[in-house]
Amino acid sequence: MFDHSLSRRSFLVATGGLAGLAAGTSPLFAALAKPASPVTLNVVDVAGNLALTQKAIENYRKAKPDWVSRIVFSKAPSPELPGKIKAQQDANSVDIDLVLTGTDALAAGIEQKLWVELIPAHAADLPKLQDVYLAPAWAMQSLAQGQGIVVTYYPSGPLFEYAPERVKTVPKTAAELLAWAKANPKRFMYARPANSGPGRTFMMGLPYILGDKDPMDPIGGWDKTWAYLKELGDTIENYPTGTTPTMKALGEGSVDMIASTTGWDINPRVLGVVPKSAEIFAIEGFKWVTDAHYMCIPKGVKADKLAVLLDLMNFLLTPEQQAYAYDEGYFYPGPAVKNVPLTMAPKESQDALKEFGRPIYDKLIADNPTVLPLPADKMVAAFRKWDEEVGARKGK
Repeated sequence: MFDHSLSRRSFLVATGGLAGLAAGTSPLFAALAKPASPVTLNVVDVAGNLALTQKAIENYRKAKPDWVSRIVFSKAPSPELPGKIKAQQDANSVDIDLVLTGTDALAAGIEQKLWVELIPAHAADLPKLQDVYLAPAWAMQSLAQGQGIVVTYYPSGPLFEYAPERVKTVPKTAAELLAWAKANPKRFMYARPANSGPGRTFMMGLPYILGDKDPMDPIGGWDKTWAYLKELGDTIENYPTGTTPTMKALGEGSVDMIASTTGWDINPRVLGVVPKSAEIFAIEGFKWVTDAHYMCIPKGVKADKLAVLLDLMNFLLTPEQQAYAYDEGYFYPGPAVKNVPLTMAPKESQDALKEFGRPIYDKLIADNPTVLPLPADKMVAAFRKWDEEVGARKGK
């Protein structure tokens, strides 16, 4: 059973107006056939994406009551979802209509052939993505192999977050980070990459920082990275199975430094999980390993729901609805499409980012190049190798 409670930031759904309901007339919308009667949609989030999109999805239901009567939101751990979908498909009883996922479950679903082909099969029913997306979001779209649609985007990391009152000498290089961890055993932490954005961004960013042979080949080209992660692992007490426990550990003082990203730095400070005083740093010479959330439709979804889901995707890619993706910094910046300034976001988003955002991000984004994360098959291989050779040493 999935947890049918809402996003951990579900209070946001109660705020903000119905901005953008007129977006239904936007030229972004394809001419899709209305269902014979309104449908119920079951939306499963494995990426924390509802913090960015739930309000917009609810706006769609309010704007089109003759298309959608009810939307059921649930969330699940990313590694568990592909197996659940596969079991439903094998039993011919799929009850999940839309999956909101990061690159992790996207990749697993591609590998297991779980997703409906959206492009080119339904390209005419969607916006012209290359025209509406920001350039890096369009690049991230390629990872979906036509089986998912980018809905939110951010530059991600790898970044490192620390308690300045406890960390007096901030590492500048990978060697200095390792030396700090050795000098301060059990005080550095990152989460299992298979279900942590900061964890996998750290893992995928290291080959660039260390000058490995082929940063896009985790099996044949990451000798330095795997050696580094194993040596670093000797200083780490455990690898949580999600990012939130690392944030809590930093906030509670049981660790002094963690892997982070732009959004995971800002939002936990907004929420008070991590003190506002926490600081971040980047390793010299790093490259942003970009990240995105995707909308995927499992094979086996009923035909009358497919047109509704495609129509919903159009709606969620309008600038008015994308503005909700700023949230309170969770996936900073968040919007995947062009022409969505922060001034379009709800006031609470603007206020949070004014207080908890960091001016240094503008410089880091301008001064450091972006690279794509691993493609689906390589990412799955990297997760397996990390689990077997790094995580298993601690029992994860």
